[in-house]
Amino acid sequence: MELYLVQHGPAKSEAEDPQRPLTEEGRRVVERMAAHLARLGLHLERIEHSGKLRALQTAEILATALRPVAGISETSGLAPNDDPETLHARLGQETANLMLVGHLPHLSRLVSRLMGLPVDRPVVAFQMGSVVRLDRSDSEDWVIRWMLIPELVPVRL
Repeated sequence: MELYLVQHGPAKSEAEDPQRPLTEEGRRVVERMAAHLARLGLHLERIEHSGKLRALQTAEILATALRPVAGISETSGLAPNDDPETLHARLGQETANLMLVGHLPHLSRLVSRLMGLPVDRPVVAFQMGSVVRLDRSDSEDWVIRWMLIPELVPVRL
């Protein structure tokens, strides 16, 4: 199983807009990342997001480029302060390639938990618009396969 964890793209501050949609730059960052991931040939069953507007918009942009078989859906357990144990347990039963679009500190805590570390011990330095790929082996262990940050994605002319 391949698991892709995505921190939503850059969003407006709560003072600018309490709904916190993606900024124009945030949309460009996610669009560029989505196009690059499509060129890599990712095959996803579905993309799940937290339901917060910035995560939904990020998921929609990614889905347009990646065309997940079962589309996108809102799921519980991906909010910024949710307990990562909920998803950890569910992911142990998952078999399809999946992308989760969420927030910090939850995504950081989830990676730590999947790696068998305390949730307060960060393993990955997420950035807005970044993607971390983890693979689950036959022995049920998770490994970090790669991480891609927006600054490493080439700008196509």
